Amino acid sequence: MEEGTVQFPPTRRRVIACLQRAVSQRAGLLAAILLALLVPLVMLSGCRPEGAEAEDRTGLQNVGSDTMVNLALAWAEAYAAARPEVRVSVTGGGSGTGIAALINGTVDLANASRKIKAEESATAEANGILPVEHVVARDAIAIVVNPENPVERLTIQQLSDIYRGAIRNWSEVGGVERPIVLLSRESNSGTHVYFLEQVVRRGEKGDPTLFSPDTLLLPSSEGISAEVRQNPNAIGYDGLGYVTPDQKVIAVARDPGGPYVMPAVESVNDGSYPIARDLYMYTAGVPAGLVADYLDWILADKAQAIVAELGFVPLD
Repeated sequence: MEEGTVQFPPTRRRVIACLQRAVSQRAGLLAAILLALLVPLVMLSGCRPEGAEAEDRTGLQNVGSDTMVNLALAWAEAYAAARPEVRVSVTGGGSGTGIAALINGTVDLANASRKIKAEESATAEANGILPVEHVVARDAIAIVVNPENPVERLTIQQLSDIYRGAIRNWSEVGGVERPIVLLSRESNSGTHVYFLEQVVRRGEKGDPTLFSPDTLLLPSSEGISAEVRQNPNAIGYDGLGYVTPDQKVIAVARDPGGPYVMPAVESVNDGSYPIARDLYMYTAGVPAGLVADYLDWILADKAQAIVAELGFVPLD
């Protein structure tokens, strides 16, 4: 094929060839008119010069975790400054949404604040996709209450009892005589899943415990922050990067004997804060090309500095 020529897809080539044969066989004026009308339409709707396929790969689709969405947007903006020819499109929706999109083959990178589930991996593999996990940052889940709340510290067991409904009043954990209002992210959130497994169920495999039915499920970190600010009885949890100065952060201990530790970069890295996790990006198979370049950039110093700036924990 000569440089600059146009290559039609097979179906369109057959259509055009059929019309050309009709004209060459003197099928009449009508066939000639049809050929004149249809060839431009075929060209507009489907054909492209050679090399256009490669040009389309200057964009990356990045979907998933709402915890990570601000971080992912900051990364995309900084990467665009370094490589303006590459577009990184970022969308939230929750870890489950990102992983579902990866399974369906509609994204390049799925953000997740939890590990992919076994059933999700199985579904992906049934679709011919092998999810590959990449740790890109770390996070602490902070326990937040209204600044008026006098409670300063809680154990994992107390948090479990609060969120499953066994403890219903702040006076049971050293607070005032007020009912506890439970706030949580929605079930599609990776933060919700992690908190359920590691706090409500205390990391015990096979534990069927669920959140109390009285728990208010909110669609965003901002929703939890707003409710905590205005409700002195509320308790919520959120990624460290979303904690604002007008919320009170509770120190947490693994056991009643302590130590009670506040969430921070140092306490995550040394393992002393008990509710900490990795943040992930998942790819369909081993990354190559633009995806590999972008992941390499994320793991380098400049992108990891952005992690710290936004209140998350950079990789060691």
